[in-house]
Amino acid sequence: MAVLLETSKGDVVIDLLCEEAPVAAKNFLKLCKIKYYNNCLFHDVQKNFIVQTGDPTGTGKGGESIYGILYGDQARYFEDEIKRDSKHKKVGTVGMANAGENLNASQFYITCSENLDSLDGKHTIFGEVAEGMDVVTRINETFCDDKGRPWQNVRIKHTIVLEDPFDDPPNLDDHIPPESPKLVRSADDDRLEDDWQPEEDTRPQEEIDKSVRTNEARSRAVVLEMIGDLPDAEARPEENLIFVCKLNPVTTEEDLEIIFSRFGKVTSCDVVKDWKTGESLCYAFIGFETNAAAEQAYFKMDNVLIDDRRIHVDFYQSMHHQWRMYKRTGKFDPKQKEVAAAVASSSGTARHPGTSGTEGGQRMLEGAIGHALSLHPGAGIRGAGVLLATGVAAPGRLIEIEGNAEGGGTTGTAETIGTGRARGPLGEDTPRTIGDRGEAPVQAAGGEGCTGHFSSLLP
Repeated sequence: MAVLLETSKGDVVIDLLCEEAPVAAKNFLKLCKIKYYNNCLFHDVQKNFIVQTGDPTGTGKGGESIYGILYGDQARYFEDEIKRDSKHKKVGTVGMANAGENLNASQFYITCSENLDSLDGKHTIFGEVAEGMDVVTRINETFCDDKGRPWQNVRIKHTIVLEDPFDDPPNLDDHIPPESPKLVRSADDDRLEDDWQPEEDTRPQEEIDKSVRTNEARSRAVVLEMIGDLPDAEARPEENLIFVCKLNPVTTEEDLEIIFSRFGKVTSCDVVKDWKTGESLCYAFIGFETNAAAEQAYFKMDNVLIDDRRIHVDFYQSMHHQWRMYKRTGKFDPKQKEVAAAVASSSGTARHPGTSGTEGGQRMLEGAIGHALSLHPGAGIRGAGVLLATGVAAPGRLIEIEGNAEGGGTTGTAETIGTGRARGPLGEDTPRTIGDRGEAPVQAAGGEGCTGHFSSLLP
């Protein structure tokens, strides 16, 4: 008189008390025989009290006895078989969970503690755990929600009748399935099975490895963003920028722009310089309008001789420009690459037909590294002038150029933030003559926290 329950936590053997509770024991044996308990959830786990199962609906409100299955709803429940000496003294006592007095159906419980006096005289005891109490303990220790439902489904997977002293009722064979019923999960059941295992990945090993590397890289990027080493986990170096190193110190940005413009429009060209001395550090960043132009420059210009130095060209891998934008705006939008490129390393032309064309250059230069060209085709007292500036600019008035169109010479005054020099064609008023051009050193006039090289070309 015993039954083996195969659960998702392990096997439990229950010895039945057929003499003390023959109706309940027979009901339990025949329900096991027709596989009624297969796939039933342990729907109520009250730690150190009881674990309850036997309801096919998994709600605690369903289930019917073998008599109800055979004879209809009028026989759904059967009466209690409570004895005076039947006590819940031992761990592993098996009893009927009823809906009230004499309302026993299919649900049963297993006790997880000793001396549960509150259950005495209310429930029919029909068995006890003979083997597998460690399995019951594991079910008892399952994590549950506030209603006692385990967060992972624990089920009775199979029931095997080891010994049955009772004869089968008529028509019982009609209810015995040819094979064990398959698990059918309800649509609202969103919890994993306790013995769930991930399905075997059928993708090619190459694809699996690539996916793993991608996920690991993503995880590392998130960590770097959290500790402040990246402006955003989605930040990527611009593909239209290249890195050029091993330059000759005499190589200027203008030289590089002329040389690399054969591959396409150059949008930025920055030779990195020492912030104290202003001398070239022999490497530069060059930006192109298209990715294709950057690729061509990468393939064609590596190991090329420029100013007696063989340069090395590689793709840009720095987050410098993204950080610049992040510090200005407080956020990074990977979809706005053009905006990021314009703010971080800008090159543009502003045309202003007013009396002072330097305002356009000022707006272009504030907070940017790169080139800004302001053309002012002025008329009358203020002549044509071109402002070409490279370096780090600060807010404020940068350069004001005044020109007098009368006579063959030009008179120019320049105010700069940083250090610079003014050049112009030879005129009678030029301070010094070298060949056919004149040079006029210009001293810095104010300018806080700004470094770089500014040149003004006065026609």
